[in-house]
Amino acid sequence: MKDFLQLDWSNNPWIDVGIQSAFALIAALIMSRIAYTIACRLFPDSSVVGHLLRRIRPPMQLMLPLIGLAVVFQLAPDGLRGMELLRQTDTLLLIANLTFVLARAVDAGADWILRRYRLDLADNLVARRMHTQTRVLSRSLIFVTVLVGLSAALMTFPAVRHFGVSLLASAGVAGLAIGLAAKSVLGNLLAGLQIALTQPIRLDDVLVIQGEWGRVEEITSTYVVLAIWDQRRLIIPLQWFIENPFANWTHTSAQIIGTVFIWVDYSTPLEPLRTELHRLVQSAPEWDKRVQVLQVTDVNANASAMQLRALCSAPDSGRSFDLCCKVREGLLQFLQREYPDSLPRLRIADSVVAAPAPAARSAPTVISPTP
Repeated sequence: MKDFLQLDWSNNPWIDVGIQSAFALIAALIMSRIAYTIACRLFPDSSVVGHLLRRIRPPMQLMLPLIGLAVVFQLAPDGLRGMELLRQTDTLLLIANLTFVLARAVDAGADWILRRYRLDLADNLVARRMHTQTRVLSRSLIFVTVLVGLSAALMTFPAVRHFGVSLLASAGVAGLAIGLAAKSVLGNLLAGLQIALTQPIRLDDVLVIQGEWGRVEEITSTYVVLAIWDQRRLIIPLQWFIENPFANWTHTSAQIIGTVFIWVDYSTPLEPLRTELHRLVQSAPEWDKRVQVLQVTDVNANASAMQLRALCSAPDSGRSFDLCCKVREGLLQFLQREYPDSLPRLRIADSVVAAPAPAARSAPTVISPTP
């Protein structure tokens, strides 16, 4: 303690550095506050600049103080013990803060764009396109920003910088190993950019993948979350969508045509069934008044039966499933009530024996979700 009091503080260079740092911090905080107040008055929150300023305010308030400290530390004598450590620390904080500012700015810009496009509308094709592009591109850009910031921070250390130079000198085997190790990561990143630009899938799209029906719930920088109709979640890497075929029921429009197959006896009259189908779809709120037709699509000579296909259109796949169920139930009830002998029959000589419906031959069908 006695030695501490006997130090010559008047000639200690750390006193000058401390006073200069305090003045720099105070001046930077005041300037930052004044600049932020003026900017908020010039740009309201409804504008993109105003929204951006309010989102990056916390890290931006540290930017000027860190720059002021960096100036003070650079002007300080090089011989001061611990000064190099302070300079290094301030540089790292400045890089981290700048990276945080850029990431917040990208996120704020994406949020401002998404505000203008609502997904809860009936015709939301444009909104889903914008949400998909904005989210995938913003996350990819944030990932690249953080990666560049981390690289810049590591390059401030001389040992790491020399290590990087030595790696570049022997980049043959090392580059091949790193490329193989990062193949899946880079592949998913590039696939995400390709999906954002070409958009084979979008948020809220209805997909059928390997027999699973679901809606695109989330698109991240590496994978897609498909919400299955029974509340399961299917996680699919982004690169899978580039390399494999899949069905997208809402790529250009959510409208879809549902299909109902029924096997009946040859003697079943068709016109009453067509009239009943018209009545059923007219009374169904799920029908969009585009398509309703009943056709004979197959015959089976052994069972003396014919296959009827009823087509009915709906605004989306969920309502199409409900409409198909109503049409199927309504036609069966109509046959049971008006034509009870219309079930497929197996005719042997002069006798008629009721027979189960023959198995339908392979025909194009529409996979419908169970609500």
